[in-house]
Amino acid sequence: MTTLIIVGLVSGIITAISPCVLPVLPAILTSAIQDGAASRRRPVVVVAGLVTSFAIFTLLGGILLSSLGLPDDLLRWIGIVVLAVVGLGLAVPAVGHVLERPFQSTKIPQLNRDGNGYVMGLALGLVFVPCAGPVLAAITVLAATNGVSWGLVALTLAFSAGIAIPLLAFGLAGQAIGSRIKAVRTRLAGIRIASGVILMLTALVIATNIAEPLQRAVPGFLAQIQERIENDDAVRTELDDLAGREEAVAASGDAMTFDECEETGGTELLNCGPARDFVGIETWLNTPAAAAPDLGGKVVLVDFWTYSCINCQRTFPFLTQWYDKYKDLGLEIVGVHSPEFAFEKVVGNVEDATERYGIDYPVAIDNDFLTWREWDQRFWPAHYLIDTEGVVRQVHYGEGRYEETEALIQELLGMPDGGFVDADAGNHTADRTQESYLGYGRLQYAENASVPRDEPTVFGGTPTPPLHHFTYEGEWTVTEEYAEAGAGARLFLHYYAADVHLVMAGQGTVKVTVFGSDETTEVEVDGTSDLYTLISGEPGEAVVMLEFSPGIEAYAFTFG
Repeated sequence: MTTLIIVGLVSGIITAISPCVLPVLPAILTSAIQDGAASRRRPVVVVAGLVTSFAIFTLLGGILLSSLGLPDDLLRWIGIVVLAVVGLGLAVPAVGHVLERPFQSTKIPQLNRDGNGYVMGLALGLVFVPCAGPVLAAITVLAATNGVSWGLVALTLAFSAGIAIPLLAFGLAGQAIGSRIKAVRTRLAGIRIASGVILMLTALVIATNIAEPLQRAVPGFLAQIQERIENDDAVRTELDDLAGREEAVAASGDAMTFDECEETGGTELLNCGPARDFVGIETWLNTPAAAAPDLGGKVVLVDFWTYSCINCQRTFPFLTQWYDKYKDLGLEIVGVHSPEFAFEKVVGNVEDATERYGIDYPVAIDNDFLTWREWDQRFWPAHYLIDTEGVVRQVHYGEGRYEETEALIQELLGMPDGGFVDADAGNHTADRTQESYLGYGRLQYAENASVPRDEPTVFGGTPTPPLHHFTYEGEWTVTEEYAEAGAGARLFLHYYAADVHLVMAGQGTVKVTVFGSDETTEVEVDGTSDLYTLISGEPGEAVVMLEFSPGIEAYAFTFG
């Protein structure tokens, strides 16, 4: 259990610095300076309210609502309304005075001080929708199906504590900056009004889902780090023990388990055993009479998703275009919607999401997680590719592997290579260069003849590598996770994208020169391990030369 608590804490930290935090981040930052430097504990109060309501209602919200016969999205709308009301009270002082009156004769903190911050934090916790990895999936599903256990409570508290750490750092940083700016100290009335407006805008953004495109557009390398941590064999085993799940056994003969199939990389057709059934489905969307579709004799792609999951949203352009491209050739896609949060159980909300994302294929509403458990599920998103005989031939958890999956679909349909769909998924455009790691642990796209490990090496790389590849030149020490620049260190990268980013650590500069352009820019690496933007512009193909100061550690390219 100790391992799981540590992983829960780390997963919470990653979640709180991921794109999922964008809708609530402005409210946290501005709330910290509403009362100037005098209210030093305000960020603590706000974040405490957020993690309190998030932890309690993640564990008990669904049970509470169902036992009282209340709508599943009630808590979310309560959070939105409270945010809007508190914001209105800050923006319009006369309204704020009216809101304070009921509390003046009680021991409850008045809404213009810490009580305001805590109530606002409680509301933020009700509308906070983290990106889902296996840890959060386990918390959500176990709370809904197995009831609350001490192990589940400990995991939830660890995850919530992890969320609190970066959010508190954001709030304290905002307060520290605000307290040092004279304009903030002398214009607190105006700051409170601006904070109130931001709170009302936050409520509007969350209610209308208009922040989703921005969340999807932010690079998703943090999700890959989270997946790598949470998908560890030891973590899987502890999650299985917590869930009371028995060890998966291959169905028959030479069939592999789903996890074994997923670990192969999904580049060839495998025997992953027979497909499972769709059980306990509340209703079907996009099918005649809301009945199960006829899958006889078809190649089927089963996709487990939930509509507020940013990682799931990034896969939709590929799924919808595969459906359009191959549905008349024998492919059927079945989306199984297993909700992460209570408000996602509302069928009308799911219908709105299918329309918003252009999903026309059948969708099964799995509100009780019966199909989820039948398929021994752990992840959002996850897909299972099934042949015409009902045998699962590929399993993949998370985003990515789009070209590999489409190639296998074509193979099962008996088609020649039909190319790759022209999907624009924001963070995953169809032609965009893939994420590329520079450490030998995940090195795939280096064009050098050989890459010695863990020792300084002088490379002689071609300045014109193939598209989507790079070469080392000069002195580099390539370790498992990163490549450290030495004397004369350069990289040549041939890419297709609008934006080029590189995760780096150390201190120094990177000189960026695009071939065919006279313009050279320098990027300062300031000692912070972070994602640095090298190039930003319109989508296109180019070769770029990067010249590094000695000592800089380069981890991975990502592209937008």
